[in-house]
Amino acid sequence: MDFVSLLIPLLVVVLVVAALFAVTGLVIINERQVGVVVKRFAGKSLPPDRLIALHGEAGYQADTLAPGFHLGYFPWVYNIRKVPVTVIPQGEIGLVVAADGSSIPPERILGKVVDSDDFQDARKFLSNGGEKGRQLGILTAGAYRINTALFTVITRVSATQQGMNPDDLLIYRVTPDEVGIITTLDGAPIDEGEIAGLYIPGHDNFQNAQAFLESGGRRGLQEQVLLSGSWNLNPWFVGVEQVPMTEIPIGYVGVVISFVGKAHIDVSGSDFKHGDLVNVGHKGVWVTPLYPGKHPINTRVMRVELVPTTNIVLNWSPRTEDHSYDRSLNSITVNSRDGFTFDLDVSQIIHVSALEAPKVISRIGSVQNMVDHVLQPIVSNYFRNAAQAYTVLDFLIARSDRQAEATVHVSKAIRAYDVEAIDTLLGKIVPPPALMQTLTDRKIAEEQNKTYQVQEEAQTQRQQLVRATSLAEIQQEMVKSEQGVDIAELQAKAQIKQAEGEAESIRLKAQGEAEAVRAIGEAKASAYRAGAEAMGQQGFTAVQLMQIVGDQNVRIIPDIAVNGNGQGGGVVEALLGVMLRGELQKVAVPTSNGNGTAIQVEKP
Repeated sequence: MDFVSLLIPLLVVVLVVAALFAVTGLVIINERQVGVVVKRFAGKSLPPDRLIALHGEAGYQADTLAPGFHLGYFPWVYNIRKVPVTVIPQGEIGLVVAADGSSIPPERILGKVVDSDDFQDARKFLSNGGEKGRQLGILTAGAYRINTALFTVITRVSATQQGMNPDDLLIYRVTPDEVGIITTLDGAPIDEGEIAGLYIPGHDNFQNAQAFLESGGRRGLQEQVLLSGSWNLNPWFVGVEQVPMTEIPIGYVGVVISFVGKAHIDVSGSDFKHGDLVNVGHKGVWVTPLYPGKHPINTRVMRVELVPTTNIVLNWSPRTEDHSYDRSLNSITVNSRDGFTFDLDVSQIIHVSALEAPKVISRIGSVQNMVDHVLQPIVSNYFRNAAQAYTVLDFLIARSDRQAEATVHVSKAIRAYDVEAIDTLLGKIVPPPALMQTLTDRKIAEEQNKTYQVQEEAQTQRQQLVRATSLAEIQQEMVKSEQGVDIAELQAKAQIKQAEGEAESIRLKAQGEAEAVRAIGEAKASAYRAGAEAMGQQGFTAVQLMQIVGDQNVRIIPDIAVNGNGQGGGVVEALLGVMLRGELQKVAVPTSNGNGTAIQVEKP
């Protein structure tokens, strides 16, 4: 079978199918298509201001063909244009331009949102008063069956062809720690006297543009801000500027001065007559300050004045603190009573409490204004006036008194401005050099005088110490002497007592011995008398002699023979003489041993 024989059946099938479509008007729309219907001719034409037919007029029809089989759309009557469904990817939005509808009122630039099933029902859109041109409504992520004859959908893919930045078709994201300041591009003008549109509730953070306008939203800068997050915003309707959140550091409070808000209603009370305070959300100075942290403040319509709640040191000198509030303060030049000019360095310590900060700002405007327009004249004028009442040297000498007086004066003066004065300190004083030399000489003289006085007192005390030491030594010797006398007296008395005792002892002993000797003598005498009476004097004596010879072993033979005269009496007498001589020589001789005790010593 050749090629011609195969082609002929194929052509027959095609002709049959074409005839079938022509006869039945069959149209097939698949699931990813939309059938846009164009009617070639009809009994009536569209009005000149309309593009889409609602009542069967010739031209583009409002109704589209959904996926499936459709009969009766004869090719000589209808032209069916199959277009793909409109797809909006995740993270993107689609903007819509309507080619037909009512005219947009001159006070607006975008067509209002009407019920049209997200622009998928063109008939509803036109029947419900949809307006031609750019639309307030947007398409979020998804697939839509859009009648492309009526609506043009701009996506990131087609943004460049439409003269737009593709990034404008992304979901808008506000980064953390920042806020989005909103400027709306549609709506009625802002009221006279206002700089921004007031807060409007119920529009889902500008994502429902129609609700914003219907609630009275105004065109231009808005009071409300966008917080961190992702938002489906119509770039034709809103412009967003991201700014950092307002950070209140530790040691400060933020006083909010709002240029927009509800009507001004003063809540400061009758005692506060130098400014107005309002509640949060009203126009004016908010009575409640912002405490340390981050706050979503619209810095285009509000100003936050930082007020330190720690002690603030201000220097009237060449030195400037880190806060720089005292950058315009200089040393105070004063005139003394004696006509000299000199400079003073002064430091003032102040404190503003958190609850008093709004009053300070309402009254003065800022901390810098308080320093420049309140403290500077109060402190400077006080010292200028005070210096005129004293000479330079008197001022220098009594600086502590001047400092104490200044503390009281400044504290009372600035209390009226709701500021607390902690202390006023006098720093460096720069008098004329000649006077300074005078003061130095005077001071040296005073110190020398003090030194002399101290030395004199030291000498006096030293003399008193020497005198006291001498007296103490003399008294010590006197005490020792007195004690020696007492001891000597006691010793003497003791010796006397001892001597008396010994004398008494000797006396008593001598008396005893004497009595004993006397008694022995008396006894012997009695014995001798008794023996003599019994034996006779001569016989008793002979017996005694013989007893002595026996007891003492006395030799009875004479050493020298004695010649007698022939008479017997001569020999006896010689013998008795020899014995008596020997006995007498042996008789104990009483003597003393030196201590009063008697001892017997035999003589040889």
